[in-house]
Amino acid sequence: MPRGAGDWTREEEEVIVADYFVMLAAELRGEPYNKTQHRRQLQRILTSRNDGSIEMKHQNISAVLLELGYPYINGYKPLRNKKTSLQSVVLDRLAGATDVRGAAEHLVEATASKPVLSDILAILVPPPIPRKKRNTLREKRTAVLPLVDYAERDQKNRSLGNAGEEVVMDFEHARLWKAGRKELAEQVERISTSRGDHVGYDIHSFEEDGAPRLIEVKTTRLSAMTPFYASRNEVRFSDENRQEYHLYRLYRFEKETQLFVLSGSLKDTCSLDPINYLASIA
Repeated sequence: MPRGAGDWTREEEEVIVADYFVMLAAELRGEPYNKTQHRRQLQRILTSRNDGSIEMKHQNISAVLLELGYPYINGYKPLRNKKTSLQSVVLDRLAGATDVRGAAEHLVEATASKPVLSDILAILVPPPIPRKKRNTLREKRTAVLPLVDYAERDQKNRSLGNAGEEVVMDFEHARLWKAGRKELAEQVERISTSRGDHVGYDIHSFEEDGAPRLIEVKTTRLSAMTPFYASRNEVRFSDENRQEYHLYRLYRFEKETQLFVLSGSLKDTCSLDPINYLASIA
């Protein structure tokens, strides 16, 4: 059988998941590590697996972690796999991975500050394209996820949300200045502070022709495809104002800050996952 062919055994999956978690813990702590070196070490153990097979399994592990609401390694884009045994292996490893959980909790809960960006317009990148459609947004109620809900921790970290909005304010000023619309740049308004966070969006900006650009900001220190919460009001507002509405997703915030934009109704740009309903006695 060619190297890399055939189903993975549970023993093989346990080996690669253990090594993945070593890399993930280092990444979450901000420590350098070498993916190529780790892959070569794995090949000495997983002798029937080639580079491509190992790379794909790393992506499968990322997909499992993403589905569970956990951080995954930047650079190993989630790729879903029909085989269910991998989820069991990952969950078993998570139960004892105090180093990963501790590093992730510290990362999402630490006080955030606005990063210094030498070229703020350069942080804009294309939105990620999932290999298969999956839930990328959760309607806020109570999450039922194992151990820790990192999307909820992001949501509750006020300093992270504030710093993200400050970056987007600077981005919008720079974008409009570059377009020669200084007068519009001076009118960009942070609605979340001037009118409150109940309005349905955070920043009132403008297109180059003067049309309104209504911006909701979601910020995480984790990776591009990390799930986030949106309230029922935010989803409704995005749908009612789909022509002007833009979601700005900041990720890997502070360390390697990047931004992508989803334009239009959240019902169209995201898969909405209603986790819980509020029940009243009939």
